[in-house]
Amino acid sequence: MAGVLAWFWNERFWLPHNVTWADLKSTEEASFPQAEDLLLAAPLAFCLFLLRMLFERFIARPCAVGLRIQSSGPQRATPNAILEKVFTAITKHPDEKRLEGLSKQLDWDVRSIQRWFRQRRNQEKPSTLTRFCESMWRFTFYLYIFTYGLRFLKKPLTADLQYYYIVELSFYLSLLLSQFTDMRRKDFLLMLLHHLATISLISFSYVNNMVRVGTLLMCLHDAVDVLMEAAKMANYARCQTLCNFLFAMFSMFFISSRLGVLPIWILNTTLFESWEMVGPYPSWWLFNLLLLLLQALHSYWSYLIVKTACRAVCRGRAGKWNPLNVSKDDRSDMETSSDEEDGPMANQKPHSSATNGTNNKTHEANGYGPCPEEHH
Repeated sequence: MAGVLAWFWNERFWLPHNVTWADLKSTEEASFPQAEDLLLAAPLAFCLFLLRMLFERFIARPCAVGLRIQSSGPQRATPNAILEKVFTAITKHPDEKRLEGLSKQLDWDVRSIQRWFRQRRNQEKPSTLTRFCESMWRFTFYLYIFTYGLRFLKKPLTADLQYYYIVELSFYLSLLLSQFTDMRRKDFLLMLLHHLATISLISFSYVNNMVRVGTLLMCLHDAVDVLMEAAKMANYARCQTLCNFLFAMFSMFFISSRLGVLPIWILNTTLFESWEMVGPYPSWWLFNLLLLLLQALHSYWSYLIVKTACRAVCRGRAGKWNPLNVSKDDRSDMETSSDEEDGPMANQKPHSSATNGTNNKTHEANGYGPCPEEHH
């Protein structure tokens, strides 16, 4: 075991040339980050996970009820043993061939089977109340930790900064854990990659004594995440004007910080200025590769934000754009007939004009008009 630890903590990997672990031992004159401090993050992450459960049940849920957010979920699919067996044992997204086979077996039209699978998938998604509680927990944590972390942007390492790092690391570890216990979402892999990169960056910056970069990076993320979760809460509470305002603020801060401050300020320092000061070494390369990976994710999400805003402007009536798609129906966050994920059969014409008329009314209820570039 000692040999494995010695190999893992090899100074030539972690530290610049002519720097040893002995040089980074804390003394009465100076304090340095110690890798063993981060071991506290694992049990604290579990405690944060339990705290989240209590917070959502005893604080967030009463707030949601006070805002009249309903706990009822989407419309439930009609019980059908054959379709249920296909859904649970074979596929949740049947292809054209399977849909045609089920249509003959059940004597249902293909559109009805598509609708059943869509409703059945929606049943497994969390209700609006559940989503509100989750967003309120994240909003509360991000607001607290951002406010707490601001003080460390110009301070040397102290016991408080160690606490700040450990709590941040614990929170992202708890998010990583909750990804496997919460309902799986479409961006599961991207968020998993984001959490792993963030956890690695927090750990690397602490072990390598890059706490100034790490502190700035965490504050930059937390500030924007506060607005994002606040916009979600306004969305679920159907406060449309507030939601639109917060979404606009979030979009501006996200793009300016993630595509402006992060590459121009942080990446410039870690890539170029640090190269001139201490030169590259193995963990330096890994740290900067993780930063570049995070930057790539931010660029992709910035594209999605701009796309969402443009689509809202394109579809929305004048002065009533609706970026987060708030409707008078709890199913606004669910799949709709016009947002099919049913594969090739989605392009088939409906069997009756009544279905199409219903879809158009749904879009109007969501504050959307028809977008000329899209075909429903």
